[in-house]
Amino acid sequence: MALTLPGGQTVRVRLHARQEVTGPHPWRYLVGVPSWVARPEGVEAAEYTVWVTDRQLTPVEGVDLSGVPTRRLPGPPPQPAPGWVVRPVPGHRGRTVVHDAACRHAAGGGTELGTQEAVDALMRDGARACTDCDAAAVLVPALELGQGHG
Repeated sequence: MALTLPGGQTVRVRLHARQEVTGPHPWRYLVGVPSWVARPEGVEAAEYTVWVTDRQLTPVEGVDLSGVPTRRLPGPPPQPAPGWVVRPVPGHRGRTVVHDAACRHAAGGGTELGTQEAVDALMRDGARACTDCDAAAVLVPALELGQGHG
């Protein structure tokens, strides 16, 4: 790789690692810049290691970069299951609980619903929203917004 210094001079550097980052320059590169160290016995070759952006580097033709350690940003979190599930309360005839589809209490049966259907289900006598998932936090305010508008 060739590193362009602030004055426009270019120096060949050794690429040690690359890392994906957020921001205007999506990649950072850990490079070794050749330098020299003065010792009592004389001058000795050394390397100064520094992180630089992709805008400061130019690939050198014929140099294989496939073995350079690369660290990417983690991918986006998995999307939650869409929708809602209404389940009867065991042993309580006519009582139901509305859950987020990803709620652990929604597993094992029930009816899948869209958001409007879930709000409608909560309007029925004996229905309540689960407080262990997002159902109460999301659907109850939506239900309250609709009061007096029908």
